[in-house]
Amino acid sequence: MFLGTYEPKLDEKGRLILPAKYRDELASGLVLTRGQERCLYAFPMREFERLHEQLRTAPVTSKQARDYLRVFLSGATDEMPDKQGRVTIPAQLRQYAGLDRDLAVIGAGTRVEIWDAQAWATYLDAQETAYSETAEEVVPGLF
Repeated sequence: MFLGTYEPKLDEKGRLILPAKYRDELASGLVLTRGQERCLYAFPMREFERLHEQLRTAPVTSKQARDYLRVFLSGATDEMPDKQGRVTIPAQLRQYAGLDRDLAVIGAGTRVEIWDAQAWATYLDAQETAYSETAEEVVPGLF
């Protein structure tokens, strides 16, 4: 499970050094793709395969499903971390997420999210009030 927030930097070649706590789970390969809210998602290969199996069940007759799959899968790229735990983020994905040098890499359970550091700070600031004021059950049976 991926947890926590880390603040690495992209190097001049567009490589990210994966947080040490994430490396074992991502060592055998990962898939990077467009996330929502203009971040990137990084999935361990087996989690991406599981997710893809679920997505395959979406009806081809649903325009919303077709649109989602096109955006999600057309940006996907499989990557293998090098011996130093670095992974190259392709230029089109860096551009999509507005990644420059300073990043926020967050654990989101079954995936890692890669954000521009300022975009993450802005998003988190906007969401913290709503998070603290949540009065109803967001996840049934949790509270």
